[in-house]
Amino acid sequence: MTAFLPDLWILISLTAAVFQTVRFMLQKHLATATLSAAGATFSRFFYALPFVTLLLLAYLAVENATLPEVGAGFWGFGLLGACSQITATVCAVLLFKQRNFAVGMTFTKTEVIQTVLVGWLLLGEGVSAFGFVAIAIGIVGLLLLSAVPNATGFKLRDLGNRASALGIASGVLFAFSAVSYRGATLAVAADDPFLRAGLTLTVVVAMQTVIMLVWLRLREPGQIGAVWRARKVAVWIGLTSMAGSLCWFIAFALQNAAYVKAVGQVEIIFSIAASVLFFREKISAREWLGMAILLVSILLLILVI
Repeated sequence: MTAFLPDLWILISLTAAVFQTVRFMLQKHLATATLSAAGATFSRFFYALPFVTLLLLAYLAVENATLPEVGAGFWGFGLLGACSQITATVCAVLLFKQRNFAVGMTFTKTEVIQTVLVGWLLLGEGVSAFGFVAIAIGIVGLLLLSAVPNATGFKLRDLGNRASALGIASGVLFAFSAVSYRGATLAVAADDPFLRAGLTLTVVVAMQTVIMLVWLRLREPGQIGAVWRARKVAVWIGLTSMAGSLCWFIAFALQNAAYVKAVGQVEIIFSIAASVLFFREKISAREWLGMAILLVSILLLILVI
């Protein structure tokens, strides 16, 4: 079993990327047609919670297991990850209204670069000097993607535009959530990575549902009803969110978050296909180049991390 685990986490990371791309596609549709950014984000957690809870209970019953004890750091890491992921998802949905789907997804994927740094900061999991070379190459791709659409060339001040700010913020926050979730799974007193992941996911999604309910009730009360009326589509957001998140959490339980997110960058390729085939969006030559350079950076990270 031990020899199988390295291959397992790679397969699970790739599967998570597929589910996450589909979920972002559905959220983009709802955010542009039906819901606000916060409403589309809430739909993810609200409709996922029943599924993740039932899945955890079923796993406990099948394995004849009990809930394991958790360390003090579990709650802190879980809450930090939950809040970071909520804010990151709102930023990502807002970004989809600014730029096309593939470019928006690529901006969020700068999280792989930032996960390395956050992992070192929170968990002491660092990278080699070659890893930082890969990060520098990624910055070049980020500059290309940050340029104002239809502009010739790019300037450093382009990083200050709304789309760039949302994309970079989303990447930073997703990095914090990824590392925090790994920290939370490591604080669960169980050897079974599936149980550790399932428990952490259930607790985190419950936190996120409550936080978003309170926020929408106070700031956007009409969105709660809108999320329920959009249930025919939103329930699929919940299902794909549950499947994708469970895969990420299992991978985090097995491996360094930076490794997991590096492999998960295959999602960029999936997002390009979705942008062209489903949303009929055009991608400029500069945007193709920026995504290609960023992908090279990510692939280098996979090799050296």
